[in-house]
Amino acid sequence: MRVNRAMKAANSWVLASHNQGKIREIGELLRPFGVNLQSAADFSLSEPDETESTFAGNALLKARAASQATGLPALADDSGLCVTALNGQPGIHSARWAGEPRDFARAMRRIEDELEACGDGDRSAAFVCVLALVVPGESDRIYEGRVVGEMIWPPRGEGGFGYDPVFQPEGETRVFAEMTSREKAAMSHRARAMTALIAAEFGHV
Repeated sequence: MRVNRAMKAANSWVLASHNQGKIREIGELLRPFGVNLQSAADFSLSEPDETESTFAGNALLKARAASQATGLPALADDSGLCVTALNGQPGIHSARWAGEPRDFARAMRRIEDELEACGDGDRSAAFVCVLALVVPGESDRIYEGRVVGEMIWPPRGEGGFGYDPVFQPEGETRVFAEMTSREKAAMSHRARAMTALIAAEFGHV
C-alpha cells in the first residue's frame, strides 16, 4: 500500500494565506482526506513579500516561511489572471492591481479600460494557480492548474472572489461568480492544481 508522505507527517496543515475565500475553497477540497487546514491568521503569521518573478517562486517562498514558523506541512498558492492582450498581465501582480485595501472592483475596471485601449478585440485570458507543498524533512512539491476563458464586461454574479465576476471559462455561459462553490471547484485553476496535488499526495484521482 502506498504511504502518503504528507499525511505521514501530520494531519494538520497551514495554508500560507489570509484570504478567507481561498482558505474555504482549499479546505473543502482537503477535508475528505482528513486534513485539518489552518490559516496563517491562526498563527498570527505575517505575509512575506512576494519578491519572486514566477508563480512557483512566490508559492514556494510563502510555503517555506509558513512551515519554518509553525513546524507543520505548509501549503501556499500563487495564482493570478493572465490576460493575453495585456501581455499576461496582471499575472503575478493580480492581487496588487487591487491595491491596499484590496479593491477588486477597481482592478477589474482597470483591466477593462486597458482592453478597450488595446482595441484588437482579443479578450482571451487564463487563470493560473501554482501550489507549493512544503513538508519538514521532505522535498518541496509543486503542482499547477490552469483554466482558459475570456474576459466579460460588466461584472456579473455575487459569488466567488477576486476577478471571478469578469472571467468566463471556455465552454461556459456563466462567469465564476455566477457558479456555486461546488461548480467552480470542479473546473477552477485552483481546483485543477489541487486535483494534481491530491493525486500525488493521496493517491486519489
